[in-house]
Amino acid sequence: MLFYLITIIVILIDQATKIFVRLNLAMNERVTWSGIEFTYIENSGMAGGFFPGFARVFGIISVLFVIFIFYLRRSPEWRGPLIDISLGFLVGGAIGNGVDRLLHGQVTDFIVRSGGILNIADHALEIGIVLFIIHEIVQWLKRRKRVKDE
Repeated sequence: MLFYLITIIVILIDQATKIFVRLNLAMNERVTWSGIEFTYIENSGMAGGFFPGFARVFGIISVLFVIFIFYLRRSPEWRGPLIDISLGFLVGGAIGNGVDRLLHGQVTDFIVRSGGILNIADHALEIGIVLFIIHEIVQWLKRRKRVKDE
């Protein structure tokens, strides 16, 4: 249930903020709110603007990624609070950007960071990756402890 809840929340927040930006900012318009800089751009490639014009291909890759995660989740090893949260962020982010890529041929980005201009789905993907790495380290430590105890 946690996996689905996080996935849905990420998708809703991501799509709502992108719609808000598209309706209220002009392309390349720059604003600052509560100390956070926002600049509205559209990205037809992937992270950092690499491979421009391939948005629909990356959209299909997003769909395949989501299908793969649902397949993995059939196994008990891919269940539990931490992995549910991690995969919820990953799937929510993939769907959020996948929707943009497949429907619009580009992704709306607007949150300025030192590494570029991102969106909520991008941040969700980053959180999901960090949590996945933590999950894998915890699992490795548990396996190591079991081997020592035997």
